[in-house]
Amino acid sequence: MSGSNSSARDAAPPLESPVALTVHSLPDPALSAQKRRGRWGMLMVIIVCAAPVIASYFSFYVLRLSGNAYGELIMPTVDMPAQLSLTDLAGQPVAAESLKGQWLLTVVQEAGCDAGCEKQLYAQRQLREMLGKERDKLDKLWLIPSDGPDAPPLRPELQQAVSQGVPVTVLRAPRAQIEAWLKPGAGHALAEHFYLIDPMGRWMLRSPAAPDPSKVKKDLDRLLKANAGWDRPGR
Repeated sequence: MSGSNSSARDAAPPLESPVALTVHSLPDPALSAQKRRGRWGMLMVIIVCAAPVIASYFSFYVLRLSGNAYGELIMPTVDMPAQLSLTDLAGQPVAAESLKGQWLLTVVQEAGCDAGCEKQLYAQRQLREMLGKERDKLDKLWLIPSDGPDAPPLRPELQQAVSQGVPVTVLRAPRAQIEAWLKPGAGHALAEHFYLIDPMGRWMLRSPAAPDPSKVKKDLDRLLKANAGWDRPGR
């Protein structure tokens, strides 16, 4: 029996050394605190940038100024398509992101631009001027629907007209992309309205067809006064 016990002891596997156990390093408290500060800093930047726009929406949606709006508020707002293919009049590509940062009073008109189009462009220019000290918060945008690469040019006299004073930003985009983003009122065409795009690139207001400029101005006044902290100069 004693010999048997001795053999069992001899056959027992050796115990693992405690030194062989894996030890995971603990997180560095200083590094974790730095990451938290970075996240909070980024959040604060986003809040500061968005605050003026939020104030405008607060005025319309919470304080019920929307009940007095002349135009139709778009609920929910419609984001600018990320893949919106824009080109300038020279055919050079323009990033959609470059349109953000300002309120955009937008018209959608063909390159041929008939008398009704010219009247609307004139009203667009006058509306911006009528805003007085608030006008630098608003840019004028003309979107020209394009059906292919061979887009017709603007008449020289028209191109000169939209370049006077603070120029209109004139950009071409595929017709299907514009129609997927902006919508006319029932029974109307895209060219009959003004479309207001907020500084985040969201379509949020549509004027009635053949709008009264003085009433459109009242809508713009309400938005821009609530948006007093937004003072980025025009593009």
